[in-house]
Amino acid sequence: MDLTAFAKTLCTSLLMVLLINISGAEEQEARRLLSDLILTERGGQLEKIVPLYDHGDEIINDTVAGWRVGEVVTRETPDGEVAFLKRGDMLEKILTGELIFPNGEETINRASRNLRKKLRRIIDFLDLSSDDPQERIDSVLKLAKRQKAEFIEVIKERIDQQKDENVSAAFQEGLYILRLKHGTPEQQLQAVKELGESTSFGARDFIEDLRSETEDSGIKKAAVSALKKIDAAQKRLDFYSSLVHGLSTGSVLLLVSYGLAITFGLMGVINMAHGEFIAIGGYTTYLIQGYFESTFGVGSTAYEWYFIAALPCAFMTAAICGVLLERSVIQFLYRRPLESLLATWGVSMIIQQLIRLKFGAANVSVSSPEWLSGSFQSAGLSMSYNRLSLIAFAFFVIIATWALLNKTSWGLHVRATMQNRLMASSLGINSTRVNMMTFAYGSGLAGLAGAFLSQIGNVGPSMGQTYIVDSFMVVVVGGVGNLLGAALSSMGIGMTEQVLQPFLGPVMGKITVLLAIILFLQFKPGGIFPSRSRSLDD
Repeated sequence: MDLTAFAKTLCTSLLMVLLINISGAEEQEARRLLSDLILTERGGQLEKIVPLYDHGDEIINDTVAGWRVGEVVTRETPDGEVAFLKRGDMLEKILTGELIFPNGEETINRASRNLRKKLRRIIDFLDLSSDDPQERIDSVLKLAKRQKAEFIEVIKERIDQQKDENVSAAFQEGLYILRLKHGTPEQQLQAVKELGESTSFGARDFIEDLRSETEDSGIKKAAVSALKKIDAAQKRLDFYSSLVHGLSTGSVLLLVSYGLAITFGLMGVINMAHGEFIAIGGYTTYLIQGYFESTFGVGSTAYEWYFIAALPCAFMTAAICGVLLERSVIQFLYRRPLESLLATWGVSMIIQQLIRLKFGAANVSVSSPEWLSGSFQSAGLSMSYNRLSLIAFAFFVIIATWALLNKTSWGLHVRATMQNRLMASSLGINSTRVNMMTFAYGSGLAGLAGAFLSQIGNVGPSMGQTYIVDSFMVVVVGGVGNLLGAALSSMGIGMTEQVLQPFLGPVMGKITVLLAIILFLQFKPGGIFPSRSRSLDD
């Protein structure tokens, strides 16, 4: 390690130690204040409660909540009276955090009625001093929406203490929202203008109320202008949100349909059991999760990696099932599309019933690991990490499949076999092996789709049937046998559906997309990229 890297590591370590010490010192100070408050005579308690407003420690919340319901007790010791908080069967010494067993000599310490009111305010304001910036933002906006005049001074006192720009802006927004109801006309006018400029969605209803209640023409005019700005911003946000969610929907369609684009588009096999391979991938993920849960325990470091382990397992399990189907049924039905459709439809019914016999008819739930939980937020847009990972993996599948088909000898054999099976065989290509491996790869992609779908919904025997029609639709619109067309059509269909749904509703949005696809195929029956393969004519 060079000197620069060593210096950076040393500085980082010292900073972490410093932060830990500061955090521990703040908690100890909060514990001292709580202990003094509880042990002080009732006449002086109201004065000692004031310093607690500047602390956001969790021990304050726990102790205050316990004190209000009689879970704070005191005990006489050789060193004097000591305050404790009940923690199940144990007692926690409030001053030090030490846990001890009760001995029956404890006395319940009850807060007076007046003190309980003050304690309730401590809980209200506790998160305003939290170490987590997001908690401070959520707390101040929550208080502002309660529209109590007493909160104005509390928020004003804390605005200058905020070092984070986002937190400071949230405190200012909360102050303006409160002034909409409790401010002077000049303050109300300023608040309306500022909230309009910042397009505060949370303030819209309060501005609307002020517009309808006030007699001041200047405030009314400013309120109308602010509402227009907020509504315009909301429409833009809804549009961009629809596009982002459309990208997510398109990624689901892409993962689900890419395997079908290979088995149907390249091989000419209508595989109605494709949806069941999706279910196989989902149940494989469910089993892997159960194994990690029973072996390592939920919440362990190893458990957090179960989904990474489930991906190759889902691919291999579905691929092996695909090989078995191809060897036992499909190999006898090449160039016989109607028979392959009927046969694979029967196979799908068999697989569904086998799944029900093994796992039951009810859906099962697969929980996400911690690193896939939650959501990413930016500029008002929110997207869960599950769906973001799905989008990223969908693009990875596009690149990996293109590389396999265009940069490897196996891909060359696949393209040669699908273009002219007899000529490829005469040149020494084992078409039987190529068929088997191609069908296995397409089935494996369906298994991967099932693994990702398990993270955004429940896993059930018929989970793949939801996507089978959409998958064929994507393949046909993109152009049979063209993987780039399948990628473009899946994204286009997914994004169009999401953009139309806010205006037409889920059902009419879906119907409109289907009608558009029918009209499109009337003019371009071959899809976006018409197939020039002669594989269906062999």
